[in-house]
Amino acid sequence: MAHNIGFIGTGMMASALIDGIIAKGVRTPSQVWCSDIWGPSRDAAAAKGYNASDKNADVCANSDDAIFIAVKPNCVMGACKDIADGADTGAVIVSIAAGVTLETLEKALPGRRVVRVMPNTPCLVGESASGFAMGSLATGEDKALVKSLLDAVGVSVEVKEDLLNAVTGVSGSGPAYVFQFIEALSDGGVRAGLPRNVATMLAAQTVKGAAEMVLKTGTHPGQLKDQVTSPGGTTIAGVEALEKGGFRATTISAVTAATKRSMQLGGASDEEIANKYGL
Repeated sequence: MAHNIGFIGTGMMASALIDGIIAKGVRTPSQVWCSDIWGPSRDAAAAKGYNASDKNADVCANSDDAIFIAVKPNCVMGACKDIADGADTGAVIVSIAAGVTLETLEKALPGRRVVRVMPNTPCLVGESASGFAMGSLATGEDKALVKSLLDAVGVSVEVKEDLLNAVTGVSGSGPAYVFQFIEALSDGGVRAGLPRNVATMLAAQTVKGAAEMVLKTGTHPGQLKDQVTSPGGTTIAGVEALEKGGFRATTISAVTAATKRSMQLGGASDEEIANKYGL
């Protein structure tokens, strides 16, 4: 076996995944096949040594480990048709398209092994947080393969498919919430007199450092917060201001709103979402 992996679509997320996989030595450039209808994307992929084509059929014919469907949701069925029309090389099919269910994918790809993934944009810097769900025909070997590819650009966890919407709400959409918080923290620094570049650097590094403390210590975030908040001190004054502004409640609402929207994009009605999930 050549252990080739394929990507139908070479947009930002796909390119980040490929680059991370190559950077970690999980695959070589010659083991990557990709297709895109946009010439500049193909040219960029070819310049990196990847096998780039304007035909999905080329990806399907030459990828024997995994084929990633990395196109917009409205283009997924077209990609599935190209895969179904080609010879089955034994590759597991991995979809990173938001809202397209395993049931939909498996109906479009009868007999094929399918995995659904929700990555996020920090894969661009090798710090992705991805959730994935296994299809009914997917195997333990498929799980190990997909996890090794996703872990090349960050961390990944397996969840039940109905929880992928919640993954979308937390980590799929979460970078935008964090970017807003960093921007607001920087704005606060500027309001207090810091130059913008200094305020942004301090804000971003503070978020990065705090996240590393949570991940490396395993300590509950609330406990870590308490370690910083001295009685009558500056931090508790700031925390009080956040609470008065509804910081935690608003953040929770952002996650549930994004989760609900992900369910809607997947075809769920508002009534179903309310009755089944309480959202």
